[in-house]
Amino acid sequence: MCGISGYIGKKEGLQIVLGNLRKLEYRGYDSAGVAFFNLGANAEIIKTVGKLDNLERALRGKRSLSATAAIGHTRWATHGAPNQVNAHPHSDCRGEIFLVHNGIIENYQDLKSELIGKKHRFRSQTDTEVLTHLVEEYGFEWALKKIVGAYAIALINKKEPQKLYIARLGSPLVVGVGEKEYYIASDPTALAGLVKKVIYLKDGQRGVLSLGGLEIGPARPKIEKLDIDPEQAQKGHFPHFMLKEIFEGPEVLRSALRGRLSADKGTVKLGGLEGVTDKLKNIKKLEILACGTSYYSGLAGELLFEELTNLPTEVMLASEYRYAKHPIKKGTAALLISQSGETADTLAALRKANHQKNLTLGIVNAVGSSIARETVAGVYNHAGPEIGVASTKAFLSQLGVLALMALYLSPKKTAAHREIMRELAILPEKIKMVLAQSGKIKQLAKKYLKYKNFLYLGRGYNYPTALEGALKIKEIAYVHAEGYAGGEMKHGPIALIDRDFPTVALATQNRVYEKMLSNLEEIKARSGPILAIATVGDKKIARLANDVFYVPKTVEVLEPILNIVPLQLFAYHFGTLCGYDVDKPRNLAKSVTVE
Repeated sequence: MCGISGYIGKKEGLQIVLGNLRKLEYRGYDSAGVAFFNLGANAEIIKTVGKLDNLERALRGKRSLSATAAIGHTRWATHGAPNQVNAHPHSDCRGEIFLVHNGIIENYQDLKSELIGKKHRFRSQTDTEVLTHLVEEYGFEWALKKIVGAYAIALINKKEPQKLYIARLGSPLVVGVGEKEYYIASDPTALAGLVKKVIYLKDGQRGVLSLGGLEIGPARPKIEKLDIDPEQAQKGHFPHFMLKEIFEGPEVLRSALRGRLSADKGTVKLGGLEGVTDKLKNIKKLEILACGTSYYSGLAGELLFEELTNLPTEVMLASEYRYAKHPIKKGTAALLISQSGETADTLAALRKANHQKNLTLGIVNAVGSSIARETVAGVYNHAGPEIGVASTKAFLSQLGVLALMALYLSPKKTAAHREIMRELAILPEKIKMVLAQSGKIKQLAKKYLKYKNFLYLGRGYNYPTALEGALKIKEIAYVHAEGYAGGEMKHGPIALIDRDFPTVALATQNRVYEKMLSNLEEIKARSGPILAIATVGDKKIARLANDVFYVPKTVEVLEPILNIVPLQLFAYHFGTLCGYDVDKPRNLAKSVTVE
């Protein structure tokens, strides 16, 4: 969850590290710090509380000595409050070893007691500080052997200023390979525009980077091409990444479909699954494992698979699956969904599924990520970097890929299947129609700004959409919101309804439309305000809802792709009208790499 940056080369490293931390700030922004060798060849460490702006101010006028290593860190707190003492980098007793870390050291209390017995002095409440003292006491290699947990580590040593030590186990770390220079980062997005080649460290790999080259083992490192457009990680003319990424929705869906969907021919081609075609034919049950937003896309995927393929499907929270005891059944496949491909709970669930000899498949956005490498087969989203902490375009692309997979696995392509393909191909243009009404949604957000509680209601395919819509406004505007299935509303939540508790209702025209109207009648009878998402041309809805936002008509199975867009915009405008930084919501960070 934290952001790690590092550099070793002939350039001045401090500004490079600081610039890359800015690209990684979405991974954590409780505090930040850097360690480097200054122009006097002395080791220097600067740490500040809060967002990166504070660190940048503290570093004004500072310069690092060229041809020496520098490291930096932006933190999402796990152990210890967000303050200057707990901020990274941490140092040893003598102030010679400086280290930054992403992950969790599970046995840090035992190690700390051992080290205190050896007269080591601790300053912070973090688990990370244990690492610096372990290296001081035992050396880098032996220190790693004593750790239980997950880590991505970057370390510099006052005695070896021209070396940068690295290690990875369970938390992502990427090495950028330049011309006689090396960069490190928690996310390859930070390296876009700086290098064209990278090494995605595998679990257990460690090594040292220096002006003389790199040494990484025990497995031989694989150098791969970095194919990320640096412009994709810029806001452009948008005030926030979140708004930019919502508006990228049409192109994101096109990218997910490009080269895969041939609506005219009625075919779907998924190259990432072609190597397991025979195994796919033998699947008797599909388990979808994911967390957060990806879990909600999986709920929509469950409906898609069961309707289009007749394949029994179950969706489970990856964080619960990893500890659950359930019978192992032959013919079960596991589908892991993760934007980053590094989500700790989802990765642990994948490893459990692999251990059980299940066929494991992935839907991942980040190329070269752990889940992409460790699944047997899978499909990339091709959504491009997602910088906003609250996922928007990744959710849209996941829904598109799930629809493609369901169509791909369908044994027969009926007229209904071909209609879905044709509609999927033109859906990007319909998303554009929704985006063109962003101003209207802003006015609706302004009208509902006084409310601090919301019920999001949907049925069928719109139930997962309601859950995701409620999550968005919680993440971005810190408003209490509950996502509920329409039919369940009268089994409890209706007790909350009054004139101060509005409902956002997904009431587009589909097979459960009339049932949804009945639910809204129940809310209206109790004076609950209603904001409805409805199909263009619907006249009935206006007599029930206080406000209506209309979306174009589409086939029911694809409604989540279209209907989530106004809910994303509503959350965005609500949050910005409240004055919040919607790109960096409090207490959250991108890529949850700790349990």
